Amino acid sequence: MRKIYLTFILAGWLLQGFYAQQEIILPKGFAPGEELLMDDYLQQAQQSYGRSSITTPPGLPVRTAAQWEEAQALVITWTSYPAILREIVRAAQTECKVIIHCSDSNAVKSNLSNYGIPHFNLMFLQVPYNSIWIRDYAANTCYLNDVDSLVLVDWMYNRPRPLDDQIPAAYSNLLGIPLFETNTYPNNLMNTGGNWMSDGMGTAFASKLIIDENDGNGPYSLSYPNHSESEINQIIQAFHGVTRYIKMDVLPYDGIHHIDMHMKLLDEETILVGQFPDGISDGPQIEANIQYVLSNFQTSFGTPYKIVRVPMPPSTGGSYPGAPFGDAYYRNYSNFVIVNKTVIMPVYREQYDTTAIRVIRENMPGYRIVTIDADNSNANADLNQNIISQGGVIHCITHLVGVKEPLRIVHNDLDDTWDDSNPYSVDAIIQHKSGVVSAEVFWRTDTTQPYISVSMSLTNATTDTWTGYIPAQPAGSQIYYYIHATATNGKQQVRPMPAPEGYWRFNVLGSASINEDLLSSVFNKPLYPNPSKGITCVPVNQFQQDEVHVFVSDIHGRYIETIFMGTVASGEHNFFINTLHYKPGIYKITYQSNKHVATQKLIIR
Repeated sequence: MRKIYLTFILAGWLLQGFYAQQEIILPKGFAPGEELLMDDYLQQAQQSYGRSSITTPPGLPVRTAAQWEEAQALVITWTSYPAILREIVRAAQTECKVIIHCSDSNAVKSNLSNYGIPHFNLMFLQVPYNSIWIRDYAANTCYLNDVDSLVLVDWMYNRPRPLDDQIPAAYSNLLGIPLFETNTYPNNLMNTGGNWMSDGMGTAFASKLIIDENDGNGPYSLSYPNHSESEINQIIQAFHGVTRYIKMDVLPYDGIHHIDMHMKLLDEETILVGQFPDGISDGPQIEANIQYVLSNFQTSFGTPYKIVRVPMPPSTGGSYPGAPFGDAYYRNYSNFVIVNKTVIMPVYREQYDTTAIRVIRENMPGYRIVTIDADNSNANADLNQNIISQGGVIHCITHLVGVKEPLRIVHNDLDDTWDDSNPYSVDAIIQHKSGVVSAEVFWRTDTTQPYISVSMSLTNATTDTWTGYIPAQPAGSQIYYYIHATATNGKQQVRPMPAPEGYWRFNVLGSASINEDLLSSVFNKPLYPNPSKGITCVPVNQFQQDEVHVFVSDIHGRYIETIFMGTVASGEHNFFINTLHYKPGIYKITYQSNKHVATQKLIIR
């Protein structure tokens, strides 16, 4: 692997664009010497911006798109790690256009052809650049009046790489999309795409890096923006429509403090969280942050967040990030990109990859999963895939541009229920610029049988809410469903986007009475400790290999959290739940397989 070591003079050349077209690898963090350039860089940036951009907030209500919404283009910068960029192009070009910023489009085309990648759905922009990390310097998709007008919002970049900073203007001009920039006082704001996640409904997540880099006391410059947290929130609300900006403590060992290196919003309710072994590396701080979120915030639907864990893989020698743990690279699986119906994710070693792929597949059914090796060094520069050594992976080197006229469907998916007598109400916000002419719910209880269609009607014109009803089903049923809508101009859309292969699902649990024989055989050992206030073990005796769902509900049967969902082999198994974020009271732990349902009570102090 080639590394760069810049002296102050060489860093000065970088600021002038000397390295723009050179074969060089810049890390996601600062290269040696770059810190010394931040003062001059920020002063020039705030004086020379404003190209064909707008520096005042949008005059209409603005909504920042979530990363799972429909995209018209994926943007990348073609420089280091072409082996990884090639596979991103191969996977994304079947879903949307791929805009490639490069120095020589013919060279890129030749490279793609040599590896069997057609020149399909590709657009090339021959522009100067500094680095591959486009997530941090590209602009974000926003809409005025929810879905009416597409705009892009670009922040001040936190690296002295002025050529990278020109990329948003290049592709916004190419696509004819207005570009808003937060580079002029009093709206000057520094931020990075790796430290930003939006649910598309007015909530965004970040680490407190956003505060550190906008408090006027930046570690490498006196010219950092100077704002209080309240002022930061006001700027974010004005340019992004975000009314709730959730900020978590930075992690001790992750280096760049970008949340996409350990977490990912899968939808409006579900957070994928990287999990270290107990007490290792950033594990304790990640857990503290997640418990802070669970204890203080609910989803935009007013429901608890659902947390899904995925392992953080170690180095080949078993080390983890942070000197006390071996100081390994920050390997993770959360740093993936969702491109319409495809998930493009990094992988490292099969023994950990299989678990991560299973977790993502189970929680994003129907999505095509494309994996790219991100941890394989090769003396041949064109085949070197060890990008994780530079502090980032797939999400860090991609960005998305939303479609100009989205047909937006937002739905709070149905939880497991004890009700086997009444229809199940499916409510969704459905919006399109031209209006919505019809919508329907498609449902089934058997994946080998066709879906059944149920019409939805507009039940609240003010909130654009449509409602349909799935007929009541007998206890023991598992219901799979999705929503389809048609706009007045003829556009059609589904949610989840991969439907009908993708779907939401919920279980009809039936009566809450406990079968004592089943209870004694499935739950052959009691929960412990019980009463609980912390880590609690749920022992299960599995008769034969089966699909199993173990979850928590309140005393009234309302679903709260999944403990485990997946295939379980025969034998005894232990599942675990952390009850620290639960309010005191009585809860139910339910085991459900294709053949059995059993429930135990859990008392939380």
